[in-house]
Amino acid sequence: MSGSAVASPGGGPAVTALHGKDLLAISDLTTDEISLILDTAEAMQEIGSRDVKKVPALRGKTVVNLFFEPSTRTRTSFEIAEKRLSADTLNVASVSSSVTKGETLADTALTLQAMRPDMIVLRHASSGACHLLSRLCRAAIVNAGDGMHEHPTQALLDAFTIRERKKRLAGLKVAIVGDLLHSRVLRSNIGLLTRMGADVWVCGPPTLMPADVARFGVRATSVIDDAVADADVIMLLRIQLERMQGAFFPSLREYFRVFGMTQTRLRLAKPDVMIMHPGPMNRGVEIASDVADGPYSVILEQVANGVAVRMAVLYLLAGGVAHETAA
Repeated sequence: MSGSAVASPGGGPAVTALHGKDLLAISDLTTDEISLILDTAEAMQEIGSRDVKKVPALRGKTVVNLFFEPSTRTRTSFEIAEKRLSADTLNVASVSSSVTKGETLADTALTLQAMRPDMIVLRHASSGACHLLSRLCRAAIVNAGDGMHEHPTQALLDAFTIRERKKRLAGLKVAIVGDLLHSRVLRSNIGLLTRMGADVWVCGPPTLMPADVARFGVRATSVIDDAVADADVIMLLRIQLERMQGAFFPSLREYFRVFGMTQTRLRLAKPDVMIMHPGPMNRGVEIASDVADGPYSVILEQVANGVAVRMAVLYLLAGGVAHETAA
């Protein structure tokens, strides 16, 4: 496996490595570094097609997966990514940690740091939890989702999936529909897609629309037909009932009637539209089953691409550079 260096748009030296020790937010990355991760993920993707799906790139490195919220896709893909890179992996869930005995996140982090891991992948319900670990730990910290703040590797794998199909990000109309208020996926995708030149529209009930969302360079509407008209990509976001205090809309049935992705609404988009969802899906709420399972859906491709993208992130944070060979 070998990656390719990314030529700088300004004509300067090609970017071949990440400048920071952590990945806490999309804003940590330059546009060149985003392209470097996506290009490196292309090379990592080939490893998954081998009979022996393993390379020695992170041999001797220890990665701790510290998950304080439920997760299937993110946790599993990080663990697979680590194993394919030959890292030593340790999984710690909140229910099996001393947090259940009253230990603080800071003390948990310091306890883990005393064992000298090389990387910690953290998912936590509190926004900014990863930034706290970054200040306390010498290990590289990877944000696997913190509260309603960010989920940077999800945005990277979404961008990778779009670029794989469309061969570009710049100039595409991307409509993001759903629970905008509570979504860390939205925040990371807005940061990445707008910086890479996409025309991003966001759509949801007024009660689930962040008040200041337009200042991030997106077009905001509560009329779904406007959002999806001539869209190249439609990304549905889960209704996060567990984060809602109070009634944000009359009922789930009413939400689906007004904002759900159906075959009728799908016909308003481009003929080669991509349907995306970060998961888990609420079928019949955000998306009809015949759309989720239909020919325009790339939802399972997102899952598969998550492994390659997270391999790229781990490899580059560990000091790998684009011209190195990890075979």
